[in-house]
Amino acid sequence: MSAARSPVAEGDEPVRGAVGPSGLLDVLAVASVVLDAQGRIVLWSPQAEELFGYSAPEALGQYAARIMVHEQYLDLVVRLFADVMATGQSWAGAFPIRRKDGTTRLVEFRNMRLLDDHGDVFALGLAADRSTVRSLERDVALSTRVVAHSPIGLAVLDTDLRYVSVNPALERLNGVPAEDHIGRTVHEILPHMDADALEAAARDVLKTGRPLIDRETVGRTPADPDEEHAWSVSLYRLEDAFGTVLGVAASVVDVTEQHRAAVEAEAARRRLAVIADASARIGTTLELDRTARELADVAVPELADIAAVDLLEAVVDGRRSSLGPSEPAVIRALAVKAEDETSMALGAADPPGQVARYGPDRLVTECVRTGQPVMVTEVAAADLPRIARSPEAAGLLARAGVHSYLAVPLIARGEVLGALDLKRTRNPCPFSEDDVLLARELAARAAVQIDNARWYQNARDTALTLQRSLLPSHPPVTGGLEVASRYQPAGATAEVGGDWFDVIPLDGCKTALVVGDVMGSGINAAATMGRLRTATNTLASLDLEPARLLEHLDRITQDLDHSIATCVYAIHDPHLRQCRIANAGHLPPVRLRAGRKPELLELPTGAPLGVGGVAFSTTTVDLEPGDRLVLYTDGLVETRQHPLDERLDALLELLDGPDRPLEEVCDLLVRTLHQPDNSDDVALLIARAQTPS
Repeated sequence: MSAARSPVAEGDEPVRGAVGPSGLLDVLAVASVVLDAQGRIVLWSPQAEELFGYSAPEALGQYAARIMVHEQYLDLVVRLFADVMATGQSWAGAFPIRRKDGTTRLVEFRNMRLLDDHGDVFALGLAADRSTVRSLERDVALSTRVVAHSPIGLAVLDTDLRYVSVNPALERLNGVPAEDHIGRTVHEILPHMDADALEAAARDVLKTGRPLIDRETVGRTPADPDEEHAWSVSLYRLEDAFGTVLGVAASVVDVTEQHRAAVEAEAARRRLAVIADASARIGTTLELDRTARELADVAVPELADIAAVDLLEAVVDGRRSSLGPSEPAVIRALAVKAEDETSMALGAADPPGQVARYGPDRLVTECVRTGQPVMVTEVAAADLPRIARSPEAAGLLARAGVHSYLAVPLIARGEVLGALDLKRTRNPCPFSEDDVLLARELAARAAVQIDNARWYQNARDTALTLQRSLLPSHPPVTGGLEVASRYQPAGATAEVGGDWFDVIPLDGCKTALVVGDVMGSGINAAATMGRLRTATNTLASLDLEPARLLEHLDRITQDLDHSIATCVYAIHDPHLRQCRIANAGHLPPVRLRAGRKPELLELPTGAPLGVGGVAFSTTTVDLEPGDRLVLYTDGLVETRQHPLDERLDALLELLDGPDRPLEEVCDLLVRTLHQPDNSDDVALLIARAQTPS
């Protein structure tokens, strides 16, 4: 019998050291027994010792039938042995054996005849516990069946991450025959997948043994090259019974439908988030331009890289507009926003405040004429002239890389106000129907706010025009006074109020100074202010004492629909170098005298005009040449954040210091004290006494 060869490694080099056990034979613990021609045992493996219970010294030289076979089958086994030795045909079967300890075990046998180099005949017997064999057979059969018929794609990759086997399900998923997988990598089979990430994950599994469960990957395979799919991939390290790493097993499940549902759900969530954000950010004021900017700020970058908010010029003017098929659209740009402030596309947009005429063939004209969205999913060169206002603007859009365009109408209360114009340059995705839905929702919400703002703006402009028309235009020098004044409307978020001032020349070089404030705002307050100013001018011509004049104004105010107003009325006499002053619920004037600190005049406050039944009093104060008198309404000093005393101190501090031109002082006070978001307007009047000529 030939000698056994030593195990060798690749390249036929002898393996140094012990070789670890592996393979199914080790799992089965197959016993090897060699018999001579007479049936005596000449070789007895360690597995035979374990299976039959006899040590090698006990077994060698013994007749095999006596220690390996149950006595019930002794005659049968002897005949089978003789037949194998005589014919050379192998035999396989199972029968019980009696172990040394007397127990019986069913054993699977394989018997065959052997010849050595001298022509001597031997018999080789291979034996394994039948229950172990059957268990392994069932496992293999089950595994084969499961792998072959599983709807889940299954693959085995070796330690070099090359395919060793794939099941039919993975053939279908990949669209590549099983035989074309073998020996190739994932990257070679699926070049349109993120193969590098998958292979990196597989190497980590090989190295650490930690499985990767349900990692989602997206891409395209030869099975469906035109549609993107999503798969859930799990990776497990394969080891044999003794821990030798064999490779990686992969399971692949197509989760495209779930992925698309998740993407749609995320898109819906994003739309809701954008709409919620828009509800909070758009319409924070009633300022038309600011409302338009807020809409553009929400649209970029959520919807577009560049957004413009445009209104029809007729709508801005408060007129309804309807366009015929051949009419151009006259549009005023209100806001422009870009993700990249250096983008050439900004140069193609109409600057805010500019009015432009768009021909009937322009897409924005079509949008405002029909009241329907206009979308160009993929912008071609031929589309740019219909998007831009001019050939030069079309060239800028082309160089900026505008590749997708969307315009949605701004519709409020059934009227088309203008359009939200959207372009994409950096975002590689074209506009979709989902984007149209989101843009329409944003436009619908913003349009109501824009409509409110434009009607409020129109009403405010009307009231402001009325207010300014009712305020006096006085010369810088009147009688014995040098005079400067300012009127500052309330912030754009509030209506125009009823603040006023007046400078009235009287006989004898005297001058009446008036500052008042009608409670309320809007046209009604401005109209009431105009009536009180007219009444004050009429009463002043009668040369009434200040207190007496306020009593008449009080009665007049009571007849004006329960109006309430505050007022300070002063008469300056340059010859007496005095001012006689009466106060009706107003803040006290400030007197500035050379070499002294500015002071609030201590006057009886009196009740506001319109309260009725309260007497007024006149206070006389000195006003020497060079002295100044500052009269103002509460909008100059009052705020919601600070106490009034603190604000009055700030006023006095600003007035302290060297004498300055009155116009400069007016600008300083309004610029420093009047808050941008103040909901009240301001009337300011400063007079400097002069030596009478």
